[in-house]
Amino acid sequence: MSAARLLALLSLLQTPREWPGSELARRLEVSPRTVRRDVERLRELGYPVEATMGAEGGYRLVAGAAMPPLLLDDEEAVAMAVGLRAAAGQAVQGIEEAAVRALTKLERILPSRLRYRVGALSSATVPLVTGAQDPVDPSQLTGIAGAVTNTERLRFRYRDNDGAETTRHVEPYRLVAAGRRWYLAAFDLDRDDWRLFRVDRIANARGTGARFRLRELPEGDPASFTTSRLYSLAPTYEAVVVVDLPADRVPPHLGVVEPVDDHRSRVRAGADTLGWHAFRFAAAGCEFTVEEPRELIDYLRAMNGRVARATESG
Repeated sequence: MSAARLLALLSLLQTPREWPGSELARRLEVSPRTVRRDVERLRELGYPVEATMGAEGGYRLVAGAAMPPLLLDDEEAVAMAVGLRAAAGQAVQGIEEAAVRALTKLERILPSRLRYRVGALSSATVPLVTGAQDPVDPSQLTGIAGAVTNTERLRFRYRDNDGAETTRHVEPYRLVAAGRRWYLAAFDLDRDDWRLFRVDRIANARGTGARFRLRELPEGDPASFTTSRLYSLAPTYEAVVVVDLPADRVPPHLGVVEPVDDHRSRVRAGADTLGWHAFRFAAAGCEFTVEEPRELIDYLRAMNGRVARATESG
């Protein structure tokens, strides 16, 4: 028996859904008979795998009376669940998506006595968070993640930028962590269009039990979709700047370049903040002249004044 295949099977079963035996066989590239043998092996190791009857037959991992051996003991399970909740709730850079996936799997198989301990410890603990942040309930994240995995429709209340609340009925596509916020890319059934929802503004999210077939995302992938929607909501500043560099020496990240003469180039660039324009051209390491917009000229003058005052005492 392949240990790697057994781990792959366990990983599939830990997602919150029921897997037909034929689909498991296809994913693992083995026969249905091999899947049945591997399931029996997991049961011998203590993993609570439940089977359903029928032509296809299905399998799912359920909460057991104790943690399966070779996984985690009770104290380790509680410590890991609390740590994952903290990481997921704070959207820690670089680990947030993995934290939610792991938390979804872990809470799926926690016995009720351990789920109670995790909930009690989490509710009695207040994390110290630096900087601006919009907290997200980790249990809501895992609930939405489960609906995404199961392709199950969701209903929830949503608060917009003006504070108005509406009820939404959506087909969830993916959760996306951007910066220190969580977003849900979903198809809004009532508005017949794709929408991007901030998860910290979602309340009472619950699955309807209705499954759906995934639609094609407009921008191709969740990251591109999220970036496109976020930039469409932000102000865009188009800048035209002449830099004292020949066209072939202008860094590509500055923008679209056209030569002015042998020593100067005109750069056209877009950004959602004046500060980013100022930083980008100030860090280019050459003299430059802003042709437009006027707001960028005023921004640079104000910044120049702050820098000069900061060095006066030196």
